[in-house]
Amino acid sequence: MRIGEIAAMVGVTTRAVRHYHHLGLLPEPVRLANGYREYTVRDAVLLARIRRLTELGLGLDEVRDVLAEDAGRDLVEVLEELDADLGRQEALVHERRARLAPLLEQAREGRLPAEGPVSPMLAELFGDMARASAALPGPEPAIAAKDRELLALLDTVAPAAEQERLMGAMRRMTEAPGAMERAYALYEELDTLADADPADPRVERTAQGLADLLPDEMVAQLGTDGPPQEGFLDAFLADFSSAQAAVVERALRVVMERAR
Repeated sequence: MRIGEIAAMVGVTTRAVRHYHHLGLLPEPVRLANGYREYTVRDAVLLARIRRLTELGLGLDEVRDVLAEDAGRDLVEVLEELDADLGRQEALVHERRARLAPLLEQAREGRLPAEGPVSPMLAELFGDMARASAALPGPEPAIAAKDRELLALLDTVAPAAEQERLMGAMRRMTEAPGAMERAYALYEELDTLADADPADPRVERTAQGLADLLPDEMVAQLGTDGPPQEGFLDAFLADFSSAQAAVVERALRVVMERAR
């Protein structure tokens, strides 16, 4: 993605992106031979997080402190200081405090996800994912963490109505019996394909499992909206191995055929 594309996706200006580069909040991506910066989905994830933190009222110095300490303790202190300040301006900032309250609760109880701050609905979904991960005999699959990052990005850039519809569909999907177990089984399968060839027969099986996991209402909406934008899809797939990317592309084709 170019700087204009990542800025438009996250809802900030290109000037803000350059300013975050200057302050060291957002690392400068590698420049291509033609001199253009090439941004990835991971850059968009970080930029979306910066936007959310600034919308809560944190100054850029405070944002830097939060980004530097992912354990969550510093974020609790920053949010509590912000809450006290908002208390002195309650008539003007009532909506901001309402948004801050669930984040404070999550942070104090140690439930704030590493990708946060996120909406309360997504935080609840991340909680379910954390419980499913804790039940695994081994470490959490790497793909699960990437999935959370993508959901946090969509939670930031999607319109409010789209966020509510997406999160509602995700909640209903995870509440289905055995859904989280199937999801984490797929995460583990995708992890095993990290060094595989795209022609590996497991690719087709995993792609079908991924497509089958999506609820009908999400498939129907995809049929209405069409496939993801090419620039975003290319950046998203660049974060996967060739076999993992083949799984996602095949699953999308299956889902689009199912939506027709």
